[in-house]
Amino acid sequence: MLVQVEKAMMMFNDNDHETTAGGPNRRGARRRRDMPAGGAATVFASTMAIIVFVIMPLLALAAAPPGPSVAQQNPRFANLQIDIWPEFDRRAALVILKGELAPELALPAAVSLRIPASSGGPTAVAFAASARAELLNLAYDRTDGDGFITLRFNAPQRFIHVEFYDPLATSTPERSYSYVWPADLAVERLNVRFQEPAASSDISVAPELRAGVEGPDGLLYRTADLGAREAGKQLPIEIRYTKRNSRTSAEILGMSAPAAAPQAPASSSQRFPDWLLGLLSVAVVSVGAVAGIFWWRRREKASGTQPGGAGFCSRCGNRLASGDRFCSKCGAAVRKS
Repeated sequence: MLVQVEKAMMMFNDNDHETTAGGPNRRGARRRRDMPAGGAATVFASTMAIIVFVIMPLLALAAAPPGPSVAQQNPRFANLQIDIWPEFDRRAALVILKGELAPELALPAAVSLRIPASSGGPTAVAFAASARAELLNLAYDRTDGDGFITLRFNAPQRFIHVEFYDPLATSTPERSYSYVWPADLAVERLNVRFQEPAASSDISVAPELRAGVEGPDGLLYRTADLGAREAGKQLPIEIRYTKRNSRTSAEILGMSAPAAAPQAPASSSQRFPDWLLGLLSVAVVSVGAVAGIFWWRRREKASGTQPGGAGFCSRCGNRLASGDRFCSKCGAAVRKS
């Protein structure tokens, strides 16, 4: 864009100082004496129009929350485990997504993953070199919209770990929670694991899970291997149970909550991708450059000098041709510089 503007300004200058082999083209110069000196302003206005009506809509479109097509742009999981722990260490449902990217995928891999907007955001986004390796912070971009919070990050390793807490009503003994896997990524093998709240009863889960097996923490876990899942094919998980105790499982069993994955760096809810910021920077620089050229033209006119010509009349500002002794418009004598 800046190159085109500079070319336009060069053409504008060439027209102002058109000459012939025998000397200045006086007829052309006189024909333009009464022409408004608005070439630079026209170029500036045209550039601003391009930025406002072309670049800015593209920026807005790129910054819009992703639609269903996000699933088509994502890699796929070889394995995904969805853990749901209601009332474990908070009066909310803890949801943990543990994914392993496909082995043939080139790293780092760009991943886009949605979580419910009701969660308020993730409490942890992390990665690991293996399923049992230490979890490390993973920086992410966040966008809010359409009932979801979209997390975008570049996974340097194949193992991804995301945690968030979702609100859960505990004012009555009959309690329920629903989570929907949005299927942003295809999954070759999907596993669901449900942690039964301590002191709960009348538990039902859909899809149906196997009977609870006691874990090392003393709580019962129900699991099910649901096989492959296509991208875009959502999986709703419905949980119902009865619990008359207001304390969390950790409080009832007198245990401390396990160390969570490292907290990812804070991220703005409307942060633009780096390439978008770069495009915006180019637009700003272009506007500044055009404004600078326009200012230079105005300053040059005010100084009364023009390359290849005699300048302007000091009284009325009319353009003078080389060799003029008097202004053709107001008759004032031309001052010799």
